Amino acid sequence: MYNKKTVKVLFYLTIFSIAMGYLESAVVVYLRQIFYPDGFAFPLKAIDQHTAVVEVLREAATLIMLAGAGIISGRTRTEKFGFFLFCFAIWDIFYYVFLKLLIGWPESLLTWDILFLIPVTWVGPVIAPVINSMTMIALAGFISYFTDKNLSIRIKKPEWILLIPGSLVTIISYTFDYMNFMLSRFNWSDFFDPSMQSQILENATGYIPQSFPWWIFIAGELVLLSAIYRFYARQRKAV
Repeated sequence: MYNKKTVKVLFYLTIFSIAMGYLESAVVVYLRQIFYPDGFAFPLKAIDQHTAVVEVLREAATLIMLAGAGIISGRTRTEKFGFFLFCFAIWDIFYYVFLKLLIGWPESLLTWDILFLIPVTWVGPVIAPVINSMTMIALAGFISYFTDKNLSIRIKKPEWILLIPGSLVTIISYTFDYMNFMLSRFNWSDFFDPSMQSQILENATGYIPQSFPWWIFIAGELVLLSAIYRFYARQRKAV
């Protein structure tokens, strides 16, 4: 069991993250009223470059706030990282909960959504980020549980060797379909050319998701779960 202080911290982080989830969903409600008054659907509506930059910076600011909550709350570097994952996961889950309550969207867990715009557009069925969020909660929970017993616990190199590639493979699953679409129209170098950004945004409005590469996503998720199991098993032996 967690000690009382850890339970209290997790409680307040949960409240904070749920509030952040509502804030995020409220912003999306406003954006959809402006750009999708008849309901959100692909292809994406064209937005000006200034608005696109503002939206990307808003997403970056959200990540900074979630990371800040974890940094302030954690006792060690490892727990700070764990609390960031916890906040991110709760925020992401309740983002969808509040959208469902406010506008009845998503219709199902298989509904396609735009997940992020950094560094390129991420898309996928709603259930995919929810699965990732549950995975993050599991790792964060184990980190805090074992930190209660030993402040010196940390994620070691063999676990990072699994966590980092697993995360990258998962990101690839979200960007795979979109990048296939865009690379049929542009070269890699075009994405780093400021003069091409308006043209890239214009072409992005023609994107309609075709299929989600579940095999890539599942592979990434299995690697992440193996890293979490390795961390858990190692710490369990040390207790």
